[in-house]
Amino acid sequence: KLGVSRTPVREAIRKLELEGLVLMIPRKGAEVAEITIKDLEDVLEVRAALEELAVCDACENITEEQILALKEAADNFQAALESDDLVKCAETDMAFHEIIYSATNNKRLLQILNNLRDRYRMEYLKEPGTHKLLLKEHEAIYSALKKHDKAEAGSAIRIHIENQRRSIISSLRDAGRITEQV
Repeated sequence: KLGVSRTPVREAIRKLELEGLVLMIPRKGAEVAEITIKDLEDVLEVRAALEELAVCDACENITEEQILALKEAADNFQAALESDDLVKCAETDMAFHEIIYSATNNKRLLQILNNLRDRYRMEYLKEPGTHKLLLKEHEAIYSALKKHDKAEAGSAIRIHIENQRRSIISSLRDAGRITEQV
């Protein structure tokens, strides 16, 4: 018998349960929860509203250092896409968005956005056809933030999240991992 603690596994399962991905069944264990398109759209609707709030707050507060870091993060994301390393793509995409979140200077918003992290990020990164679009969207967000243009930044992030929504639903539907139920 190995001396490995089961606590990290229990914590991971509990986190999945809190995210609605796993159902706990007493005395039987965990079961993968069925995800409906409505569930996913609800989560992405909330995320879109919070991302828009974040990018607009960031327009007011972003520093020159953060603008430079955002440009570097966008460049790193492009390099990751070109390398076809999906894990690196997801990490660099998150880094791009985290710079925006930190530029809000709003700890509570940052906390909520981190809790809503897109668990389907890999789904839209798997599609090479979306890569050019993602680069264009990141560039539009960066450009708006650099100009401190709230309207342009809000529009850019709404387009970004809407394109993700369509891509994620399509990918999950094609893989049979989502149901049409409401």
